[in-house]
Amino acid sequence: MSVHKIGIGAALAAAALTLTACGGDPTEAGASDSDTIVVGSADFTEAEIVAEIYAQALEAKDVKVEKKLRIGAREAYIPALEGGEIDLIPEYTGNLLLYFDKNATATEPGAVEDALDDALPGELETLEPAPAEDKDSYNVTRELSESEGITSIGDLAKLGTVKVGANPEFETRPYGVPGLKKVYGAKDVEFTPISDAGGPATIKALKDGDVDVANIYSTTPSIKANDLVTLEDPENLIAAQNIIPLINDAKSSDVVEDALDAVSAELTTEDLIELNGRVDGDEKASAATVAKEWLEEKGLI
Repeated sequence: MSVHKIGIGAALAAAALTLTACGGDPTEAGASDSDTIVVGSADFTEAEIVAEIYAQALEAKDVKVEKKLRIGAREAYIPALEGGEIDLIPEYTGNLLLYFDKNATATEPGAVEDALDDALPGELETLEPAPAEDKDSYNVTRELSESEGITSIGDLAKLGTVKVGANPEFETRPYGVPGLKKVYGAKDVEFTPISDAGGPATIKALKDGDVDVANIYSTTPSIKANDLVTLEDPENLIAAQNIIPLINDAKSSDVVEDALDAVSAELTTEDLIELNGRVDGDEKASAATVAKEWLEEKGLI
């Protein structure tokens, strides 16, 4: 999962403490009932959708569920999880690892999961991760990919000068321009800052040829809508960000684990793209509706 969505700084963290959506501020509530799983989420669409999937999958197994969604940033909901005010939340492996270990260097999925197991405090545990990821990704147009044979990040070096468009911080982040040069051998990189997190301005610059490659978060529906090619990252320059259930150990049980593991086994990045598009696109479906329909389609409820 991308830094823009949860590691978004003190302002959002502070604002999160005042949010009362879907059940109030969990930091002001007491510990949840012993027979109830309180499912929380961060304050963005995708997190709400996955939390709804978790909640409805558990309810289908006769687990009593309460929802406290759109809580805010990690700085708000992790203390609530540790304190038992919420019990379960969807997380992202790479960013969760960095929250607990700011010096972590693991990027490959298995290494990230192993490091995360070691970094978590004793009262928290993660269950099985999903194949689904939401993270930074390098994208080119279909035309450029086919004309120049570019399917992985390393292939960008074929262009000679590589014109990159992304949020300003991408110019200095290890998985951005520095990694493109150091890990994948690009010699000449021209960077264009575009401050819309892979949004319409970034898409326009890419399609107009103002940039060759753009950083766009991997579950953004516009990737598919514009027939862009997400480049492979064989060197794991960008850390794995698989969606994973994070649960207070006191509320874990065989029934809960089996239900959530079944969800993780089915949830793909393509699913996230579709679900996000249904909620944030023209359909304006609710997170609860798309979660229910996804669970029915997968035979989980």
